[in-house]
Amino acid sequence: MKVTVQYFRALADETRLRIMALLLASGELCVCDLTATLQLPQSTVSRHLSYLKNAGWVNDRREGVWINYTVAADNSLKMQLASVLKERLPELAIVAEDIKRLASFSEDAGCA
Repeated sequence: MKVTVQYFRALADETRLRIMALLLASGELCVCDLTATLQLPQSTVSRHLSYLKNAGWVNDRREGVWINYTVAADNSLKMQLASVLKERLPELAIVAEDIKRLASFSEDAGCA
């Protein structure tokens, strides 16, 4: 039961839900993509990613100096919840704006 509570507790924050929506929409993102899209400081985004990682919601992968994040839907509960989030979060205006902003970044404007 504690693990299930941890899953839900991690989603009980606007910034973490926005991060999840972006990861679900794009598959994999680095911190710099998230900070630019969310227009938040790197420390804030990293703190929320750490919370999501500790709760089991995201996996990270190091590529040089960058860390890329993906959603970790590795059990049936998280898969079902991720499916609902992927479908419903873009209906929220702020999330729709985030997804649009992320899509407007050019492919070659990656992290510097």
